[in-house]
Amino acid sequence: MSAIERIAMKMPVPVPLSRAVCAGGFIFVSGQLAMDAEANIIAGDVRVQTRIVLERIAATLTDAGASMSDVVRVTVWLSNLDDFAAFNDEYRKHFGDGFPARSTVQATLYKGAAVEIEVQALKPVAR
Repeated sequence: MSAIERIAMKMPVPVPLSRAVCAGGFIFVSGQLAMDAEANIIAGDVRVQTRIVLERIAATLTDAGASMSDVVRVTVWLSNLDDFAAFNDEYRKHFGDGFPARSTVQATLYKGAAVEIEVQALKPVAR
């Protein structure tokens, strides 16, 4: 097996990316948007889009043998920093006992998306 494992995408999107890559004991999840199979942003405010994105990240981590509790680093892009409080309200629901290190910046996102999130997680050691 290769030292790098790419996680197959369950929901194909018309962009050239790996949903996640496992390397060196880490899982690197690509930036996720609330996007449908035709690459359209799913309607909804930042709370709705954040929930969708974090649910997809959780599913990707599950496919890689990990969970949200294994996340050590998060990078967040918000299209509007005025959404910071609403984003945080939804974000805190997806991390149980503690929060990973995080950066949050404002950026113009694909097709007007409200939020994009990428994570890095430790891959649990098989027992």
